[in-house]
Amino acid sequence: MHLMTRVPAGARVRAPFDGATFRFKDDTARMTAKDGVRFVELDSPTGGRHLYRVTRVIGGRYREDFAGVEVGGPDDERMDRELILPVSYVFETRSFRLKGYSVLVGERPGLRAGGVWNQTCIFCHNTVPYFDDVWGQIYGRGAPGYQGEVVDKLLPPDRRFRFEIDGDDQALVDAVAAEVTAVGGTPAPGEGRQAALKRGIHELRARFAARDLIEVGIGCEACHGGSRAHADDPRLLPDFAPRSAFLAARPEVPRPDGEVTRAEWINRTCARCHQVLFSRYPFTWEGGLRREQPSTGTLAGFPHPPATDSAGRSPTTPTRANAGGSSITSGEGRDFLLGGCARQMSCVTCHDPHGEDRRADLERLGTPAGNGVCVRCHAQFAAPAALRTHAHHDPNGAGGSCIACHMPRKNMGLGYALTRYHRIGLPDDPVRVERDRPLECALCHADKTVGELVGTMERWWGRKYDRAALEALYGGLEVRPLEATLARGKAHEQAVALAALGAAHAVDAVPGVARQLVNPFPLVRYYARKALAALRGEDCAVDLDRPDAEIAAAVRACVPAAFAGEPTAVPAGAAGHERDVPDED
Repeated sequence: MHLMTRVPAGARVRAPFDGATFRFKDDTARMTAKDGVRFVELDSPTGGRHLYRVTRVIGGRYREDFAGVEVGGPDDERMDRELILPVSYVFETRSFRLKGYSVLVGERPGLRAGGVWNQTCIFCHNTVPYFDDVWGQIYGRGAPGYQGEVVDKLLPPDRRFRFEIDGDDQALVDAVAAEVTAVGGTPAPGEGRQAALKRGIHELRARFAARDLIEVGIGCEACHGGSRAHADDPRLLPDFAPRSAFLAARPEVPRPDGEVTRAEWINRTCARCHQVLFSRYPFTWEGGLRREQPSTGTLAGFPHPPATDSAGRSPTTPTRANAGGSSITSGEGRDFLLGGCARQMSCVTCHDPHGEDRRADLERLGTPAGNGVCVRCHAQFAAPAALRTHAHHDPNGAGGSCIACHMPRKNMGLGYALTRYHRIGLPDDPVRVERDRPLECALCHADKTVGELVGTMERWWGRKYDRAALEALYGGLEVRPLEATLARGKAHEQAVALAALGAAHAVDAVPGVARQLVNPFPLVRYYARKALAALRGEDCAVDLDRPDAEIAAAVRACVPAAFAGEPTAVPAGAAGHERDVPDED
């Protein structure tokens, strides 16, 4: 994580800056280097030609993103006006991709530099004063939004912490004023708490720059704070609880035992950055919406989704934030806080916070050999016979893995593979069964129908599921969940179905998989291409960076059955333009 953000001079950069050209629709990006300095040149019939000097490299495990300043432009020497460049280099495919297609956004018309780096990316990819993150949380409802803020509002009340003022407000106001002054702003004397916080948030959003970082990249203080006592005496271990003379973090709902565990503090530390739930995509796991609608009611704490338009989008009248889980990698920390183990187990139980996890170690956790982590608390399932009774699977087989069922692979990773959903829960939870697609059991049992799977679950675990709700989700009980999800599901659900069908070698699903190459959300198209290659044994000659009509024509040539009986035009809903929405990754 220390290399999360790098100054390119002297840094290892895997993307080729050797004249490589990326073509996206009618635009091109050319990556070059001269005298050790890297450049991205954008050429667009509509946007003109622009040359950017790369000033930041962001990421490094799965892809690299870039920020830069325009050469010869008005902000050439203004390092507080570094722009997010529109290309990412994906390690899995060793190719460039439009940066915005890292998340669930609609189709983009071309290549253009995006938001200002220090106003969009700086807080979570670097080490900043944690105090700056909490101002929105202290302000409460109606606070101006800004990058990196604490998102406890996206947790249910019993999982939230709040920052409480110990004493009067003046110490807080003075501290905010000092930070505003430090970033080059001017505080207003005599302001009360809310006015000072509001002004401070606006000043941070506009002025916080690289010069204000504690450290470029993720350094010790990003997680451990100042830890002065530990530095003075190494025998005193940091407890990860944020502290100040005037401010304290406490559970919003008081605990009967009054205890906040060490695991909770660690998990909340990780969730400072691993908290992402992209707001431009409205849907969450558990069948919810990113924001509740006042007329929809709730089910088990989650909203009933309203009707959607032809592209699967919801109405745009948001009210309260919803605690549903993220479908994209980078929300794991917040998702983990929603699950059943967040008080007893911490993120570092499975992950090394100081280095990159060994792939073999992570894969082992997904086998029965990794169950030792779970039976530390759930000792009743340690014996093979007890596990067989509990899981109804061979305790030594794939179904004997605890996390195979309780942390299924259903989140979209930074590459084109699924990662595990970190909201630890039950695969037979009615909210998941009746509101999510596909049924989690179908991720392994792709050949079973909806009726077969839910009937087995009812028999094994004594549940009773709403058949009408399941028919509404899938169109019938006799269909197989993965194929039905391709036809009827939301974008994040379709990505899961694509990956599972590819892994299951479900060759009869080829037409349905091929149709997803023109999914309204371009990120899903990459999952479709990978699944299609796995099913056919070879890749289709489909360039996903071309306009939709060309993509559809290439799909027809490769898999004629994909659009059998449909007109030759681009399928309805394939072009989900959102040109006025900035990218959010």
